[in-house]
Amino acid sequence: MTKDKGAAALSLNTILDGDCIEVMRSLPETSVDLIFADPPYNLQLRGELHRPDNSKVDAVTDHWDQFSSFDVYDRFTRDWLSAARRLLKPHGAIWVIGSYHNVFRMGAELQNQGFWILNDVVWRKSNPMPNFKGKRFTNAHETLIWASKEEGSKYTFNYEALKALNEGVQMRSDWVLPICTGHERIKDDAGDKAHPTQKPEGLLHRVLIGTTNPGDVVLDPFFGTGTTGAVAKMLGRNFIGIEREESYRAIATRRIESIRKYDSDALGVTTSKRAEPRVAFGVLVERGMLRPGEVLTSYNGRNAAKVRADGTLVAADMTGSIHQVGAHLEGAPSCNGWTYWHFKRDGKQVPIDFLRQQIRSEMGDAP
Repeated sequence: MTKDKGAAALSLNTILDGDCIEVMRSLPETSVDLIFADPPYNLQLRGELHRPDNSKVDAVTDHWDQFSSFDVYDRFTRDWLSAARRLLKPHGAIWVIGSYHNVFRMGAELQNQGFWILNDVVWRKSNPMPNFKGKRFTNAHETLIWASKEEGSKYTFNYEALKALNEGVQMRSDWVLPICTGHERIKDDAGDKAHPTQKPEGLLHRVLIGTTNPGDVVLDPFFGTGTTGAVAKMLGRNFIGIEREESYRAIATRRIESIRKYDSDALGVTTSKRAEPRVAFGVLVERGMLRPGEVLTSYNGRNAAKVRADGTLVAADMTGSIHQVGAHLEGAPSCNGWTYWHFKRDGKQVPIDFLRQQIRSEMGDAP
């Protein structure tokens, strides 16, 4: 699964070894649908942190999170974001996650480089680490920024799928999820946590369900122990990971190899009606599914209109589209003609939308 950093081709479902900026610069341009980036936070920790019982807190003190100055960190942020933007397809998007130490600096650089910020999302941790010194608020959240490659990009957003995931309620920009604990927290051979900032799979599940489709290519330039790759594999997405630390690559490789992709019939998500193929009412007439002169009745039985050969309807004092005639007869500003008008089959009233869905089904089966 692990590949050398010199490989220039886009090799899917692999972990690439090397500095993320160098590796990204070697990959083909406009080849990635989504980037999820969890870069070093530059926490600027000074000394050790202890609990009230004087036990040491296992904080983020790793060498990869050490930067000598804000200028150095800003240069690093500029370079990796530039390399990442080059890889995104025209309608691609990026997620970055950070704490108060770095997320505002990343947000400014995203805008400097031409990304278009779509949302910031607050990940509110249901089980945060307490503030032991009692000198600040408990740091109970991290911030994600979701941005398209540019202002006019037609980015993926599976609104209905996220709504379904949220029990039929619009998904908000504050997500309450626990940090990794228990069986989800990956341990090293010594029994210690393998990575200090491992992200929960639930967070990546929400990101990938909401902003990618099966078969999309997801790049994670700071792969760590492979949460992005694990969730991508489960959800039928392709991934590319970049990780320079050998120990993390080894853990991620073992982790992903043990993951089973969900069955193909479980990978579908609820789609927006706006994303479905457009079908004109006239197509139903052309196809003979409704005949000129056939009478349609309203769902409430109060009104009727005849189908015309050109796909319009004619009522007593009105001729127009299925929507216009329905709105006129109801005295309403608008009307969804597809659900308003019904036709009779086998003695039953059936909404004309039934016929539209038949045609859409045929479109989906077309090669």
